[in-house]
Amino acid sequence: MRSPTSDLHYPRHVTEAIEVLISSGQVPQYAHPGDAGADLYASEATVLEPGRRATVGTGVSIALPDGYVAFVVPRSGLAARHGITIVNSPGTVDAGYRGEIRVTLLNTDLDESYAVAVGDRIAQLIVQPVTQARFVPVESLPDSSRGAGGFGSTGYNRPHPDTRTSEQAGAQA
Repeated sequence: MRSPTSDLHYPRHVTEAIEVLISSGQVPQYAHPGDAGADLYASEATVLEPGRRATVGTGVSIALPDGYVAFVVPRSGLAARHGITIVNSPGTVDAGYRGEIRVTLLNTDLDESYAVAVGDRIAQLIVQPVTQARFVPVESLPDSSRGAGGFGSTGYNRPHPDTRTSEQAGAQA
């Protein structure tokens, strides 16, 4: 029996080789087959005091092919267990950048310090193709159902049953 995704036409594995320069530390690695993020490891030790941040080296520099980008994102376990996140998440690594990937960690815990040791997994690196847009100045934008509503414009509570659309109500029936 064929899997539901077997008719999709996309590569199952990355076909682009990513050149990695390791000045110290470890090569980024995927923990499990199919993972989107490859682990980045600390190449230096530091202590993150409560509410403080520090930029930590990984000892890794990469050469992405044109048309690709890498995003540095937090590790969910560090965030959930210790309140450690990344200040500028996602951090963007452009194809032309050749310097060391450094990660600005933030300890959101207000009471406990967090020690980062050499070799600790501190972030994940997601590599993906990217499209460059062509920005065209215009006098006005077309209308949309959202309009100019931004931060918090959709609220934070579920809609009251009396304010649901017929499609929403039918989907829950």
